[in-house]
Amino acid sequence: MEKIYYSIQEVKEMTNLPVSTLRYWETQFKQLSPRKDGHGNRYYTMQDIELIKQIKYIRDELKITRIEAIQTELKSGSRKSDIRQRATDILERVRNELVEIKNLI
Repeated sequence: MEKIYYSIQEVKEMTNLPVSTLRYWETQFKQLSPRKDGHGNRYYTMQDIELIKQIKYIRDELKITRIEAIQTELKSGSRKSDIRQRATDILERVRNELVEIKNLI
């Protein structure tokens, strides 16, 4: 069962991004706005995590590194980058499952 909210540590593990990068992106991308409790702890939704993965994909795979250029890519609604990012996610999950199967053998 999928959780509603994920801690910053869980998101760090899911995305392989440092906490500092997650916090920085929060200041640079208006769309990324995790909930915060009274202590300042961040809680991300799956929608937030998908956005983080998309930003990471644009930066790492499309080699677009300037924040303004990434924002433009996100605003353009480029289905091409979205489809590629989703395909990359699926292949990563398949790879992880195959590694688990290999370890069981």
